[in-house]
Amino acid sequence: MSDFENEIVRERKEKLAGLVSQGVEPYGRKFVRSHSLKVCSQSFQEGLEVKVAGRVVAFRAHGKSVFGHLQDKETKLQFYIKKDLAGEALFDLFLKVDLGDVLGLEGSLFKTHTGETTVLIKNFVFLAKALRPLPEKWHGLKDVEIRYRQRYVDLISNQDVRRIFQMRSGLIRQVRSFLDAKGFQEVETPMMQSIPGGAVAKPFITHHEALDLDLYLRIAPELYLKRLLVGGLEKVYELNRNFRNEGLSRFHNPEFTMLEVYSAYDDYEDMMNLTENLFVELCDHVIGKREISWGGDLLRFDPPWQRLDYFEAIQKYTGLDPLNLKDPASQAKKMGLFVDPSWTRLEIINEIFDKRVQEKLIQPSFVIDYPVELCPLAKTKKSDPSRAERFELFIHGMEVANAYSELNDPVEQAKRFEEQAHLVGKGSDMDFVRALEYGMPCAGGLGIGMDRMVMILTGAESIREVVFFPQLRPE
Repeated sequence: MSDFENEIVRERKEKLAGLVSQGVEPYGRKFVRSHSLKVCSQSFQEGLEVKVAGRVVAFRAHGKSVFGHLQDKETKLQFYIKKDLAGEALFDLFLKVDLGDVLGLEGSLFKTHTGETTVLIKNFVFLAKALRPLPEKWHGLKDVEIRYRQRYVDLISNQDVRRIFQMRSGLIRQVRSFLDAKGFQEVETPMMQSIPGGAVAKPFITHHEALDLDLYLRIAPELYLKRLLVGGLEKVYELNRNFRNEGLSRFHNPEFTMLEVYSAYDDYEDMMNLTENLFVELCDHVIGKREISWGGDLLRFDPPWQRLDYFEAIQKYTGLDPLNLKDPASQAKKMGLFVDPSWTRLEIINEIFDKRVQEKLIQPSFVIDYPVELCPLAKTKKSDPSRAERFELFIHGMEVANAYSELNDPVEQAKRFEEQAHLVGKGSDMDFVRALEYGMPCAGGLGIGMDRMVMILTGAESIREVVFFPQLRPE
C-alpha cells in the first residue's frame, strides 16, 4: 500500500476503536432483508417500509444530510439520511460510515426531484466495517495483476466482472438443463487417480498417507466415465475439475473445468450434432444472440459448422501435402517451428497443425478424422483404419472441444496402451481394459473446455477473466 493508503487504514482503525468503545458492534450479525435493491427500484412504492443491505459505494455529506449509494449483488440504490429526521445520535453515528462499509438500512422509499429511487434512513446497523479503501473515486481496479490477485475487490469495483461470472453460472446451469432434458445422468468420478489417464498431459502428484501411495490429480475423467457405460449407465456427463501441470497463459490455467459427455450407441457424428445444438441453446437462452464479437471477429454459431478433414486442413492453410511430405522436420523448421529429435513423423505434422493451422480456424470448425496414432482411445474409421473417428472443435484459433467414437475393443485398447505408453502417462490402466472385457457398448464421447467456452461466449479475452481465482506466480 502507498503511504496515503496506510494513513487511511490507520484512520479507519481509530474509527473502529471508537465505535467499539461506544458499544457499537462494527461486525454485525444476521440481518433479515425485506427487499433486494433491485426490487426497491423496479417495483417502487412511495413510502414503502424496507430493510435492505449492501456495501456503501458512494458517500456525500452535506451539512446536516448525507446522500450515498448502497450496492448488493445486482444493483445500486441511493440512500439519504437527514439529521432533523433521524435524530442527532443516529446521524452522528452515520457520519462514521466509510466507503466500503457493509450496512443494513431500515427506512422508507421515496423519489428525489430527479426521479431517483431513494431509501430514507430511519435506522441502520454496521454489518462489516471496511478498514481498507476501495479503488480511488470508484473508477474501479485497472491493474490487471491486482485484479486477479484481489478478485474480491475486482468484483466490488467492476460491474462487467460480476456480469461475466453471472453469465458463467447461467451457462453452466443451462448446460445441465440441456443434457438432463436429453436423458443424461450427471455423475461424479475420482479426482485422485492411481494412473493419470484419459489425456496427454503432465499430472500433479500427491500422496495418500494411510495407503502410503502416490496418487495423481486427474487430468481427465474419461476412463472412469466409460467404466460407467460398461455398468449400464448409457448416457452420463460430468462437469469436472481437471489438473494439468503445464504452463500458464491467457488460454491455460493448471486447474480448469471440463464437461465430459458419453452416450452409448452413438458416434462422433452424434457428438458433433450435440455440440452444435448445445452452443445454439446457450446462445439463445443465456447470451441472447447467435453472433458474438470476440477478438476483433464476429463469430457465427448458426449450424451447420464447417467440417474439415485433418490432412486437408493442413494442405488448405499451409500449402503442404502432409501425406506426401518427404522431410516434415525440415518443413517445420522452415516455418520457424521447434522440432524435438525424438518426435515421430506424425508428431511433427501435428506440430505444424497446432502452430500454423489452428490459428486460422476463426469461425466454429470441426477438424475430423485424425491419424489413429494421435488417438489412443478412439475407434478407427471403417473406410480407412489409419484414421480415427475423432474431431476437435476450434473457435478463433482455440481448441474448445474434443470428441471420439470411443474405442471399445479391449484387445485393441491393450495394444494401443502398450504401443503409446509415453502418451498416456504412467503405465497402462489395465483395470480399464478389464472393464472393456466385460463389454462396453459403442459410444460417442465429448469433452468441452468450459472455461474457454465461457471466454468466447462472454467476450472475455483471457481465461483469467472467467476463473474467480486463477493461478498466479507468487507476489
